[in-house]
This record gives sequence, C-alpha cells and structure tokens, in this order.
Amino acid sequence: MASFDFISSGLRTVEIEAQAVNTLRQRIDSHFVKACELILACRGRTIVTGMGKSGHIGKKIAATLASTGSPAFFVHPGEASHGDLGMITKDDLVIAISYSGNSSEIVTLLPLLKRSGIPIIAMTAKPQSPLGEVAQVQLDISVAQEACPLALAPTASTTATLVMGDALAIALLEARGFTAEDFAFSHPGGALGRKLLVRVADIMHTGEAIPRVTPDTPLARALMVMSEKGFGMTTIADTNGQLLGIYTDGDLRRSIDKGIDIRTAHVGELMNTHPISLKESTLAAEALKIMEQTKINVLLVKNDRDELVGVLKINDILRAGII
Repeated sequence: MASFDFISSGLRTVEIEAQAVNTLRQRIDSHFVKACELILACRGRTIVTGMGKSGHIGKKIAATLASTGSPAFFVHPGEASHGDLGMITKDDLVIAISYSGNSSEIVTLLPLLKRSGIPIIAMTAKPQSPLGEVAQVQLDISVAQEACPLALAPTASTTATLVMGDALAIALLEARGFTAEDFAFSHPGGALGRKLLVRVADIMHTGEAIPRVTPDTPLARALMVMSEKGFGMTTIADTNGQLLGIYTDGDLRRSIDKGIDIRTAHVGELMNTHPISLKESTLAAEALKIMEQTKINVLLVKNDRDELVGVLKINDILRAGII
C-alpha cells in the first residue's frame, strides 16, 4: 500500500472527468436551447428527479435552479410512486435524470406524466431508451468512460450531468435578467445576502442616540454631548434638522493646538462644514467601502430632504456581518 501511486490515480480521474466535461461543448446545441425555452415557458415549477447517484446530482441541480430564478425542487422517483406524485401539477415540468434511461422507478412515472401533459426533459446517455423516447427534449450526458476503473461507480457521468445542469441554470439566469440582488433575496442568511440586502437605515443609530447640538452651543457643552453619546463626535444641525457640520475628537485636538479657548468658543465656529454623509437607503456594504477609503469610523446619515436621521459606526456594520 505504501508504494501505491496515489498521485497518478488522482490525476487520471481528473483527466477523465475533464474530458467528459469538455465533450459537453458539442452538446450545447438546439436541444439545449429547446430545454431552456421549455423551462422559461413553464408556468409552474421545474421538478427534478433521479435515482441513486443521479438523484444526488438532481438535488443539486434543483437547488441551483431554485436559487437562480427558476423555481424548482427535487422529487424522489420511488417516493413519487407512493404519493409524492401529488406534488407535481400540470403546470410543472420534469427533468428526469437517468444515464441508462431505463431506471425502473422513473420509467414507472413516465405514462402518468405523459397522460398529464407534463413536459419531460431527459438527461440521459441513451436516447433510444424508454425515458429518451418519451421526452420532449434529450440532453446527452454520455461519457467515453467512467473514472472508476471497474466502470461501476458513476463518476465522470455524474460530473457531466452536474455541469449540464449548471449550464441550464446559468443560461436561464441570464435569460431572465436575474440580478445579484435577486440572488440575495433567496440567500438572506448568507454573507452575500447581507451585503446586498442590509441598508444603512437597518442598522444606524437614530433619535436620541444621535449626538446633536446647534451651532451656538458652547464648545464645552458640545464636548459633554460627545462624551455622553460615545461616538467620538457630535453633529451640528439647525432647528429644522438640517445637517450643518460635525465636530470630532480630532477637531478638538486641532482646536487645542491652535490655542483656542474651549471654555468660550462655540461649536459652530470650529465645526467641519463638509462632513462625509450618505443616504439612509445606501447599502451597508457601500458604507463600509466609504469608511475604508476615507479611514473614518463614523458616517452621518441623511434622508432625501438632507435632514440628519442617523449615525453609523463601523462596529454596527461589522456586527451585521457585512464583511
């Protein structure tokens, strides 16, 4: 066992499966186009079914379709014969996966599907099989050889099937004009979902939590507000809520360096009148990008009327998982 050449064996498998995938280039043809058109025209869901390893691949294909804009789910063909066939409606479409095209559990379903007028897309290596002959479209997933040297374990064939399924899903995604934001709505718990769904308004500090003073506020009082609120700054707004400026810990150091008497000065005399701000509808991920570019940890948030409505800290973004 110690002398066995694991590397050569592994490379052989990779090469065989790569060749199987490369062969699919020739099969992205009119049959593929018709399959895509059938799925696009489907008023219901795309039902994927398959036995054994084909079933495992079918589950992944169904999941990919569902997450990229084509409603889909997997139905086990054995369970379908014992009640789960009721999950399939006349508005649906079936993608049946069987390398031989002769899986008994799938063949049993074919007359029932045909009687209901449900379109069938066959993913098979045998177009003259029972599955191939009843299907409206045949997608060829045949391979020259399996990576398994015994030609028993589905390996290259399941890889080819998976890639064909991905090709369908992505072609449909592009045809539908499916966007990254659409994708995020089906992945709200993932990092991408948070990046594309969480907006500044969802996580900013509002109301009494905002450090806020007017321009005529004595600097000493403004410093007390800064300490109370804990943002390392205070906003300056007029009585109508219009944002006028900001005064930060850094501004305080610069004021002291200039010899300004903080006991008599007013914050309006020293504020930065051009603070970096953003709209409350801005994506939190975009706010993080602004913070990284400007090297600041706090952003002011305004509404469409340029009224100050919130404050956003970098820690708020990190807690929301926007990384």
